[in-house]
Amino acid sequence: MRHALPYLMLPAVAALLAANLLYGSIHIPASEVITILLGGEGSQPSWSYIIWESRLPQAITALLTGAALAVSGLMLQTTFNNPLAGPDILGINSGAGLGAAIVLLLFGGIMPAGNLLFSGSLALVASAFMGALSVTMLILLFASRLRSNSMLLIIGMMIGYIVSSIVSLLNFFSTAEGVQSYMMWGMGNFGGVSRAQLPLFSTLILAGLGTAVSLIKPLNALLLGERYARNLGVNIRRTRILLLLSTGLLVAVTTAYCGPINFIGLAVPHIARLMLGTSNHRTLMPATLLMGSLIALLCNLISILPGDHGLLPLNAITPIIGAPIIIHVIMNQRKSLR
Repeated sequence: MRHALPYLMLPAVAALLAANLLYGSIHIPASEVITILLGGEGSQPSWSYIIWESRLPQAITALLTGAALAVSGLMLQTTFNNPLAGPDILGINSGAGLGAAIVLLLFGGIMPAGNLLFSGSLALVASAFMGALSVTMLILLFASRLRSNSMLLIIGMMIGYIVSSIVSLLNFFSTAEGVQSYMMWGMGNFGGVSRAQLPLFSTLILAGLGTAVSLIKPLNALLLGERYARNLGVNIRRTRILLLLSTGLLVAVTTAYCGPINFIGLAVPHIARLMLGTSNHRTLMPATLLMGSLIALLCNLISILPGDHGLLPLNAITPIIGAPIIIHVIMNQRKSLR
């Protein structure tokens, strides 16, 4: 029964996806939503715009972002043999934050690139992606020289601290408007991907997820330790580089477009483990992927429920779900050590 759990989650994900399309701050009858999605015209022209340009991209973004962050967290927890490892543990989120801070706090929302100037959301996404990718490349450089996963984990954390310090300095010397813009970006939002940007966003996420799925066998071998994995013929160095590339791509893209979203990558793999009662990635990875999508869609739905009161920031919702799970994991580990 537990092995069939990923298939049982599919209807729940589909139901939440439908709920994200049907409900929003502006009431649109369900019949009108279905008509618009089937290619018809809504009774009001603005309804078609809301469905195609806002709700549909936002729902798909939540679906893919939740899966990407959850799978990234699972791979990092397995590789570093650390239940508290998450997508932000290697400083990739901090790198994206630095890129966003440079544009918002240093250049006032404009990114110079040679003779060209990028502004608005394009500048923010491009700079955050470059920041995250830069940190990923730096981590890959260290990964090629270090054999110890523990040392690599510590270096990633130190890079994160350095980058966070630079962001703090930029905040200190920035204007009030720049600080406010950066704070809004840092709250997280699935509405950062427009319909025009959705194909590129989806392609990059699916490429990262495809790489992650190809690593299921090496990840299972790593559960028994690096020495055992080597004896099974697993190329540890190649696996680690592919894992970091996949994680870096997934975290860089999601953070650049949606801001740093907390706890999904850290908590969802534990939820999947608790439900399945196994660490076998053949069932754990699809379950984690679907659970990540499910929780992200649920958080997005909660954030739009207040109606005329506006949207709740995602990072005010995700800890409510994630923090109790992490506390439960820590308490269970403490009991097992007694």
